[in-house]
Amino acid sequence: MTTAPHDGVFITCAVTGSGYTANKSDKVPVTPEQIADSCIEAAKAGAAIVHIHVREDDGMPSRKVDKYAEVVDRVRSSDTDVVLNLTAGMGGDLVFGSVEQPLPPAIDGTDMAGATERLDHVRQLRPEICTLDCGTMNFGEGDYVMTNTPAMLEAMAAQMVEIGTRIEIEAFDTGHLAHAKDLARRGIIPDPVMVQLCMGIPWGAPDDLNTFMAMRNNVPESWTFSAFSISRNQLKYVSLAAIAGGNVRVGLEDNLWLDRGVHASNGDLVERARIILEAQNYNVLEPSQVRENLDLVKHA
Repeated sequence: MTTAPHDGVFITCAVTGSGYTANKSDKVPVTPEQIADSCIEAAKAGAAIVHIHVREDDGMPSRKVDKYAEVVDRVRSSDTDVVLNLTAGMGGDLVFGSVEQPLPPAIDGTDMAGATERLDHVRQLRPEICTLDCGTMNFGEGDYVMTNTPAMLEAMAAQMVEIGTRIEIEAFDTGHLAHAKDLARRGIIPDPVMVQLCMGIPWGAPDDLNTFMAMRNNVPESWTFSAFSISRNQLKYVSLAAIAGGNVRVGLEDNLWLDRGVHASNGDLVERARIILEAQNYNVLEPSQVRENLDLVKHA
């Protein structure tokens, strides 16, 4: 796998995520208006792509289509161009009852939905990109498991193709990447293939250099990849991902801090990422360039 220098790098901003972060920083957007404003702020700072989750009013994760619709409408109605990337990871959350009595699953935190329901917002809103979390893993602590079976992934990928949105694979571990390569080999995920290498999330692939390069070196040459890490290593991965031949992701989904003791906004993180890239003579790509490179369709 070559790691030859390249000039064009795009920035993705993951603006809010679904984690329990809204009570940790007042800069985490919660309402649809706040999320849309944060998307626009990130785009003006240099993000070509915004990756969008939505939340309930209390900051908890949500799958409500009307909340996605409000965010998307506000962004599309603005005078700021940006590529829309909606999560499709919600609806695979399983929390077992306990270590002694795992079944039935706990009501609090469990949210399991079928493939069609998980893509209702994508089908209605038709973003340029949506994500496919390509595997199951112990995600964090306790009895929670992020659940994506092979059959579920194949069904969701097929529906994404039918909708006409580009799939961004999210690979949290080496086996996820191997599964994604098999789906692409069988034509279930079509070209051009995008993959996001998600590093440092417990208990997926750690973000040390050896593990990252093992993941990066197994990305097929024809694929477009991005990479990120969380918390204090997010901004370090801006350089690392670009030097390795990829693109970058920053944002409050993965990191709340700009500097020690200083909470960031999404615009702050994108601006810092752009400074890092331009200081190394990278050309930060615009949304129109990303659409052309990845054969994306912008829907009204």
